Amino acid sequence: MRVSQVEFAAEGKTIGALVYFSSASESTARFVSGCRLQDEGINVYRIPLRAADPALNVREPYVIMVPTYGGGVVKKAVPIQVKRFLNDPANREWIRGVIASGNTNFGEAYCAAGDIISAKCHVPYLYRYELMGTPEDTAAVRNGLVRFFTEQ
Repeated sequence: MRVSQVEFAAEGKTIGALVYFSSASESTARFVSGCRLQDEGINVYRIPLRAADPALNVREPYVIMVPTYGGGVVKKAVPIQVKRFLNDPANREWIRGVIASGNTNFGEAYCAAGDIISAKCHVPYLYRYELMGTPEDTAAVRNGLVRFFTEQ
C-alpha cells in the first residue's frame, strides 16, 4: 500500500499531521488553509470527497478534523468518507486526536462527529468550532496542534 501525497507539506522538521475532510462547500478546506499548519512542521492530508478517488493512506501520527453532518441527527454526524478512512486499520493506527466543526443549530448534535470519533478511536477531543470558524479558532487550532505534537 502506497502512502498518499501530502496536500500541504511541512516545511522543515515534521512534528505531526492533520487529516481533514471537506465537502464540496470547501468550508473545512478554507479553515485548514488559513491555519498554515505546514509552516509549523505539520503535514496536511485531505480525505477524498468521491469514492472513485484513490483512498487516502496516512502512516504518521495525525489529528483528524471533520465537519459534523446530519442536520442534528447524531447517527448521521460522521461523513461516510471519514468512516471509510477510519475503517482502514492501518489509518486508524495513527490517529492521535480529533477536531470537529458544527452548527449550534444542531442542538445536542453540535460537533457530534468529534464525540463519536473520540469515543470509537479512544483519542482526545481537542477542539470544536462553529461553521467556518473565527480568526480566534484558526489561531487556537494552529497553536494547539503545535503544543499537542511537541508535548507528547
